[in-house]
Amino acid sequence: MEQKVVVLSPALRLHNLILLFLFSLYASPSSSELSFNFYAASCPSAEFLVKNTVSSASSLDPTIPAKLLRLLFHDCMVEGCDASVLLQGNGTERNDPANTSLGGFSVINSAKRVLEIFCPQTVSCADILALAARDAVEFGGGPAFEIPTGRRDGRVSSATNVRPNIVDTSFTMDEMINLFSSKGLTLDDLVTLSGAHTIGKAHCSAFIDRFRTDSKGRITVADTSLDKTYASELIQKCPKDASSSITVDNDPETSQLFDNQYYKNLVAHKGLFQSDSELLNDGRTKGLVENLANDQESFFQRWGQSFMKLTSIDVKTGDEGEIRRLCSATNG
Repeated sequence: MEQKVVVLSPALRLHNLILLFLFSLYASPSSSELSFNFYAASCPSAEFLVKNTVSSASSLDPTIPAKLLRLLFHDCMVEGCDASVLLQGNGTERNDPANTSLGGFSVINSAKRVLEIFCPQTVSCADILALAARDAVEFGGGPAFEIPTGRRDGRVSSATNVRPNIVDTSFTMDEMINLFSSKGLTLDDLVTLSGAHTIGKAHCSAFIDRFRTDSKGRITVADTSLDKTYASELIQKCPKDASSSITVDNDPETSQLFDNQYYKNLVAHKGLFQSDSELLNDGRTKGLVENLANDQESFFQRWGQSFMKLTSIDVKTGDEGEIRRLCSATNG
């Protein structure tokens, strides 16, 4: 297969230099041991092999980018970015109801199998997941940027750690701020990373709290901040007693394109989740939402910065953790 050569524009090169500076500025004690081109000597083709796997999988299934991005969020917010969400077994993170609908595992496993052929026991599953999510954004039309690597895989995965560390779609602004702050993420990071909802789908149960059932069994709008036409469309897609398998696009306009349409939807009162609408309704975040709705380039620049902070949360480096042979199991 011919390897694609990407020529970075001057603006993109400057953007990557800014990311390098910000990483050195905000790096935590653990993330400071991450580095750009970590595998340059030990596995120089690592990032290309991951990107190729993501590209192939996404070409066959356009829902893959959103699945990989969500998988990364659910990994990094619980136990840090250590691939603990990939571990299988009774009582692991994957058993919590918040994680049963996660997808993209097969893509990570495929990339790991290839890397184990070329570079045995060298590239961590945690790095594969971080790189795959970054590449998924680019494949979906989002920005391309560098991230540091050198994460090691965790050995602990517990379902009991999931709920206290994952944003629920019914969260208030204060609840979201408190959770993000506990991970070293700012209010701006919260708004920016919420932009991940520009792609992907959600089950009806994720936003049912925005509706109520009247005495005659009819579903009506409980959240009056929702656009009436959009609310009616959601009711039609998720009627009473709807199958649990039914899903709705997070972004009703450009569901498979990573762009700033999410913020335009919020301004139009078409945020799917209650937590989405909170970003527009709260004075602390409304201004940034409106700015990002009008400036996609600003969103892309901010995304690269916030994504790098997300993927540096409580990472394991050096002698911590391990390099798994299989992403679904510890080395024993």
